[in-house]
Order: sequence, then structure tokens, then C-alpha cells
Amino acid sequence: MAEPRTIAQKILAAHGVEDVTPGAFGLADVALVMANEVSGSVALTEFERTGAERVFDPDRVALFADHFAPAKDVRSAELVGRLRRFARDQGIEHYWEAGSTANAGIEHTVLPEEGLIAPGDFIVGGDSHTCTYGAFGALGTGMGSTDIAVALALGQTWVRVPQSIRVEYRGSCGAYVTGKDLILAYLAHSGVSGATYAALEFAGPPIDRTSVDERMALCNMAVEAGAKTGIVAADETTLEWLAPKVGDRALEPVLPDDDAVYEQRVEIGLDGMPPLVARPPSPGDVAPVGDVAGAHVDQVYVGNCSNGTITDLRQLCRLLEGRSVARGTRLIVVPASQRVYRQALTEGLLETIVAAGGAVSMPTCGACFGGHMGIIAAGETAVATTNRNFRGRMGHPDSQVFLANAYVAGAAAVTGELCDPAEVLG
Repeated sequence: MAEPRTIAQKILAAHGVEDVTPGAFGLADVALVMANEVSGSVALTEFERTGAERVFDPDRVALFADHFAPAKDVRSAELVGRLRRFARDQGIEHYWEAGSTANAGIEHTVLPEEGLIAPGDFIVGGDSHTCTYGAFGALGTGMGSTDIAVALALGQTWVRVPQSIRVEYRGSCGAYVTGKDLILAYLAHSGVSGATYAALEFAGPPIDRTSVDERMALCNMAVEAGAKTGIVAADETTLEWLAPKVGDRALEPVLPDDDAVYEQRVEIGLDGMPPLVARPPSPGDVAPVGDVAGAHVDQVYVGNCSNGTITDLRQLCRLLEGRSVARGTRLIVVPASQRVYRQALTEGLLETIVAAGGAVSMPTCGACFGGHMGIIAAGETAVATTNRNFRGRMGHPDSQVFLANAYVAGAAAVTGELCDPAEVLG
């Protein structure tokens, strides 16, 4: 009789790992390998060092120029150019670069939009937030450039089977509480290392009620707790979202066995929980937004692979409708993909943002990691829907970034200070 298994164990077993006992090492077949122009440049150098001349399967490689594109300087132009040439020379069709393809955008948003992620997939990427694909019942994880290089050559990678932690949410979300707050609530419990190398399984009635966009925000930040990945079991919400995107591909959810063994079971009650923020300089320093109310905000940033979805832009615009960005504060909005951009345009959200005084950018990861398009200066404070607020992450080492959901960001934009969105919307 087979041993009961968690979702992560089942996915790895289906991808060729013979022993899925937590802690065991094995060789896994990958469904997809992803790289971007930043880490990808190192991976391509290592790929050449392997002696391989061709990638294992051009149809199962995805490349993104999304951190520095359009290039901000010569160095970034060279990084993007190298990735572009590699895609061309290897016959890789899954290549996205802003300005050259209609559906470009941030890697973790575009891949599911393109129907390249499905429940049960095992995806490795040269970016730590590859765990975002857990929103679709897949196991995505970030890896170093040498591992990505070997995966590009072989279509396989080594893996140490993670222990699993079951995180069950209870109760009902209050007003202006979103998927972002669910992961911040877990970070308040675990800190930034409480789930090191674990696979987080998110579950419970509140999860069942979340949208796919909110699940992406949730799984995206699993790595901020040190986790290898975060997964929500695919359900009807997932399948309805994916069905029109994946074509003829069968969608088969992977569910944990009822008696699966977890390293921990964590319950998080949501009744009465207000919107949360992560105070600088740690995603794990979480507090109710009321605890930091009144702090002046120089810049509000809504975007990135965590919270640049159409859901986030709609939430932001509930605050902006009929209001203006506060004097002394600036608002930068970055849709996560061109699809999100066009949808926001169709719905009139971009008009609302610009009319309020905000600026809208093309999709890019730029400001989140301190690259470009929204860097903050010494002494400045930002409220951002991004996923990291380490010292100097978004600009000067003496700047500060509070992580929050799009409602809180919108409230900060129109008041110029951190506050509960309820104070604006009632």
C-alpha cells in the first residue's frame, strides 16, 4: 500500500523522483525551465560550459526580458541582447520582451496567461518567485544559475524532497483584506525562516473563496518565509481560469492524501483581522496597518509579480475614483503584463489612475529590485505591493519600503500617509 503523500511529494513522484521521503535526494524531470535577462546571463555562460550545444527541448524553455527591458543603459541592453540571441539561435519561441511581442510582461504573470502552467507541473526558474505557479496547483521553485544551466541542457534537475507544512486559514476576511494579507499573516507567524526549504500547502475555506489573482499573491511570497514553494490545490476556480488558455491539454488537479504527513500544521484565524503591512526592512515584520498609521509616504508603487494583476488595479482604483494623489506623494502603477494593461485600459482604470495624478508604466520588474522605473532616494518612504523590503531593495539604503495590499497602497496615495483603507472608503 502506497504511503500517503502531500501535493509536493505527488508532483515530484510524477516527475521521476523515486524516493519522495522528505529529505531524500532525487533527479526530477522538469516541465518547463524559465530564465530572465538578469540571472539568465550567468546561466547561459554555465550552459556553454556544460558543452551542450542545444537546449533539451525549445518548446519547454521560456525566456523573459522583464527586469531591464526596455534597456536603461548599455549593460542592460547587452544582457537583453544576449538572451534575445540565445532564444533565436536555439529556436525558442517562448521569448517575451516588451515592445516586440504583444503579450509581454513579468514572467510569473505571463506564463500562466500563456497557458504554460498547469496543475501538477514541476517548473524551475532563475528567479526566486517562481513559487508563484503554486497558485495553479503546480510546484514552481527558483534555482541558481548553474542549476538552471543544467536543466536547460538535460531537462532534469536534482532536488531534495521538501518537508511540507499545511497552512489552514479559518474565518472570514474583513473589508479590504486580500490574498496579500493572507501571506503576511503567515509571515507574522513564521518569520522569514520558519518554513525554510518547506513546501507550504495553503488551504481552508478562505482560500476556497479567493480568486486566482489573490492566490498568485499568496504563493508568490512563500519564499519570503524561506519556503521552497507554496501551493494551493487546484479547484474549480483554477480550472475555469486555465481552461481557455491551455488548449487541448488535460487539467488534472493534484490533491494531498487525507492522511498525508506534514512537518507542521498551522491554523490562522482571519476573523477581525485588519489589512496588514510588513515594516522595513523585513517581510516578516508584520503589523496591522493601524500600528503604522500616520507615517508620511513619498511614493506609492502598485505592481510587480506579486500584485500587479487586474484585481490589484481594480482595488487601487476604488480608492482613486473621484480623488487625487495627495500633494507631496507620487503614485506609480505597473500592470504585470500587457494583457493586464489592456484590460485596465478597457475598464477605464488607467484613465482613473492618470486623472488622479498617478503615472502608469509598461510591465516591468524594474523598481521592485532597485533596477529602474521607480527608485527611491535617501530618507524616502514607499508603500509598495511588491514582495521584498530589505534595506536598499528599492533604492537608497536609507530609504524605507512598507509592503501592503493594493487597498492600503491606494489609501496611502490619496492621503499621503499610511492608513486603514476603511478611513477613506468607510
